[in-house]
Amino acid sequence: MSAGNHRTSVSALMGVSVLDAEGKAFGRVREFAVAPLTDSSRVEALVLRLKSAARGKQPSLVAISSLEVGAAGQLKLVADAQVWEMRSTDDYLLLERDLLDQQIIDVHGHKVVRVNDVEMVWETTPTPEAENATAGTKLILRIAEVEVGLRGAARRLLKGLPANAVEQVASRMRATVIPWDFVDLIDRDPARRVRLKIEQDKLASMHPSDLADILEDLAPTERQALFSSLDEGVAAETLEEVELKTQKRLIESIDSERLAGIIEEMDPGAAANLLSELPEARSGAILEEMNEKERHEVEELLEYAADSAAGLMTSEFVAMAATATVEDALGALRKFEGDLDSVTDIFLVDEEGRVQGTVALSRLLLTARETALGTLSEGHLVSAGLATNRRKVAELFDKYNLRCLGVLDEDGRLVGVVHAENVIAWLRGD
Repeated sequence: MSAGNHRTSVSALMGVSVLDAEGKAFGRVREFAVAPLTDSSRVEALVLRLKSAARGKQPSLVAISSLEVGAAGQLKLVADAQVWEMRSTDDYLLLERDLLDQQIIDVHGHKVVRVNDVEMVWETTPTPEAENATAGTKLILRIAEVEVGLRGAARRLLKGLPANAVEQVASRMRATVIPWDFVDLIDRDPARRVRLKIEQDKLASMHPSDLADILEDLAPTERQALFSSLDEGVAAETLEEVELKTQKRLIESIDSERLAGIIEEMDPGAAANLLSELPEARSGAILEEMNEKERHEVEELLEYAADSAAGLMTSEFVAMAATATVEDALGALRKFEGDLDSVTDIFLVDEEGRVQGTVALSRLLLTARETALGTLSEGHLVSAGLATNRRKVAELFDKYNLRCLGVLDEDGRLVGVVHAENVIAWLRGD
């Protein structure tokens, strides 16, 4: 092989003839075996159908380091080539079988795409025992990127024509590739060798809305595989972002104990909405597995009509006395266990829990810490009753340009808060 590296692809090498050390036909390339547990960035061996193999005989593996590439791209075995029978595929990811046409997650672009080809690079590297770079080298076939555009599809469609002609047509098309480091494979079936390779820190760094979009785009088996890999906190946030029908599909095969852990991490209002759509036996089993505090919050919300303000509200909010200071409010926010991103206002309540006013969080940042919250309260207070129709709630948000809306019981006590995002989701039909 020449000293310079050069590119190839799965479509270009598939079916290519391999010669033995004497230059005689030895076999043809049938597959590309990657050992993920050893090195997921390179092809460890080519899978060959030997010229002399009887029908039905197992294919053979030849280590990439046992090959050399001629100037015209011809593959040839070295004198002491390592060739062995392939008895099982359990330890390998096979690029053509397990990757081409499969859905993958482009974690860089936050989307789901389909693989049309795999770009690879022939490289040489000094052997471990070589004292210098020229004393000894071995061949490596490194996976560079996956092709998800028309170029890869064209190469496969034109397979069988002269290689130069195929490449001439493909080169006219814009390359749409994803670097291999940004590719995350989705496990479709435990029996397949495609493994979920996504690191949890990558998933956790994605916005729940991006994860929700990815889940919506996946086929059912891939969707389930991805969702099952999420930790409880990320799964809960993502579940809140997908449509209700997708929520129900995602949790179908999850046992009640794990599902209870996920639902405990959800906003109580969102959790109640989901459980209200499940069969009574299923929702009851999940509630039994939940911790007492979270179960009580959700059970209270389940008592309210779905088409009411109570059906939209969350029971997680920050409420303080009007005599509390800005410093007290900041401390309460630090200890708040709910979704802090959704909090826009602090509610001021009396000893009976009746609302006296609200203070926007933005005002806390511009005020001395010893200032009493009562002096920052906004003058006009808008609220709704538990049974207020959802449409009326939406009208209140529109009329008064609300960030959030307090929901009061019959005695005027604050029992929940509706956020603008809840109203928007309802209006969209999510």
